[in-house]
Amino acid sequence: MREIDPKDLQARLLAGDKIVLLDVREPWERNLCALPDSLHAPMQQVPMAMNSLDPHAEVVVYCHSGVRSFHVGRFLEHNGFAKVVNLRGGIDAWAREVDPGMPRY
Repeated sequence: MREIDPKDLQARLLAGDKIVLLDVREPWERNLCALPDSLHAPMQQVPMAMNSLDPHAEVVVYCHSGVRSFHVGRFLEHNGFAKVVNLRGGIDAWAREVDPGMPRY
């Protein structure tokens, strides 16, 4: 599975690239901080939620540090999703590298 650095993802989003952001953290984590316009499906709910995702779209999966999202990404790939990308370092790396004002936990 491919990975993307936070700054590279930011550049692609600012350029208007069509990317689906999938947040697989728990609701309490998402309440603290989230990427704008991201979809939310906690890791355990992804098998049910994946039917609402386009398997041909580029999907960037993220969690807190990139571990859960990596596993979800692999699951999506094994279920026919062709363009899955993991956000390297998760939202914690995004907060450190892109948005220092974002709450961290």
